[in-house]
Amino acid sequence: MALTNTQCQNAKPKEKPYKLADGGGLTLLVNPNGAKYWRLRYYWLDKEKMLGLGVYPRLSLAQAREKREEAKKMLAQGIDPSAAKKQAKREAVMNAENTFEIVAREWHGKKTSSWAPRTGEKILSYLENDVFPYIGNRPIADIDPPELLDTLRKIETRKAYYAANRMKQVCGQIFRYGVATGKSPRDPAADLKGALTTVKTKHLAALNIKEIPEFLQKLDKNEIRLFPQTRRGIRLLMLTAVRTTELIRATWDEIDLENAVWEIPAERMKMGAPHIVPLSRQVVALFKEQQEDTKHLNTRWVFPSQPRPKEHMSNNTILQGIKRLGYGGRMTGHGFRSLFMTTLMEDLGYPHEIPDAQLAHAKGNSVRRAYDRTKYLEQRKKMMQHWADYLDAIGSQGKVIAPNFKKSA
Repeated sequence: MALTNTQCQNAKPKEKPYKLADGGGLTLLVNPNGAKYWRLRYYWLDKEKMLGLGVYPRLSLAQAREKREEAKKMLAQGIDPSAAKKQAKREAVMNAENTFEIVAREWHGKKTSSWAPRTGEKILSYLENDVFPYIGNRPIADIDPPELLDTLRKIETRKAYYAANRMKQVCGQIFRYGVATGKSPRDPAADLKGALTTVKTKHLAALNIKEIPEFLQKLDKNEIRLFPQTRRGIRLLMLTAVRTTELIRATWDEIDLENAVWEIPAERMKMGAPHIVPLSRQVVALFKEQQEDTKHLNTRWVFPSQPRPKEHMSNNTILQGIKRLGYGGRMTGHGFRSLFMTTLMEDLGYPHEIPDAQLAHAKGNSVRRAYDRTKYLEQRKKMMQHWADYLDAIGSQGKVIAPNFKKSA
């Protein structure tokens, strides 16, 4: 006779466990402590086996019968229900251990050593703010292209099109890492080609050399009354061609004024390798002025913040200084690097390799990048002095001139 709900509810515990049969191998096991468990007896490869289905009343009689029918279907297909249950449990555990966030952080940890610190911090920040809140807890193996696209389009709604496409690339790398480590079957980001809005790359604003004499004269006259260290910062960016962040985060222990060299450590460089900047006489003089002007602050920063000397100058200080000079939207701190490269090649006749090495456009692995720090160093020393002398000449005459002094390179 098949069981009824009433029989299941009224089954009382006895001194020893006993079973109530429902038919088809399904039984309700009643233990002495009153706990009741559904069990299914079946045969696999001529051996009797027992499959636990669940606890009554959490699993009702009707639900237990459904599980019995599901097991019978598996047997008909040549599948052992117990083995299938164990496999499902293993997959559930694996999925819990291999969420997108867990795999992403593992991937990030593997890549950190090959990135500049700021790159690693920026990528992790993007993931934490824009990706993890939506798919971080999802098993990486279960994420499909539409779900990933939905996450990336949340970034697009802010009109952050570059960030959305950048995160698509990052997520693709994470999924491919998941594939390589057996945690994900495929890379769904590969199917999103053309699904996101793309924007044309805008080059940072930069003046050409013909506009520099007027720029220098405005900087010297200082009718807008910029702070002395802001003016020095702008001039040093022009003379050294370093990145703005490399200048404002410079510390005095990096700079050797006696030997006229500035060595920027690897952790502060975009390419993750130390970089040598030969210092012209003009640059040494500016650094000495800055040292004298800030020594009373007792700070390690070459360019300390005006209101908070224990911190370095803000990147915005340089940009606002350029804007107040009347060049907002026409020039940026990074624009001096473009000016440097173009002028040295087109006007002063230097081969591409030498100014390129000075801009630290290093390529290849870490060993190659470490080697590049000294590449063309003697030529670069002469080039940096030549560059400083040329800027002095065009600044004093108020116009671009053909260099009438010999290029020493």
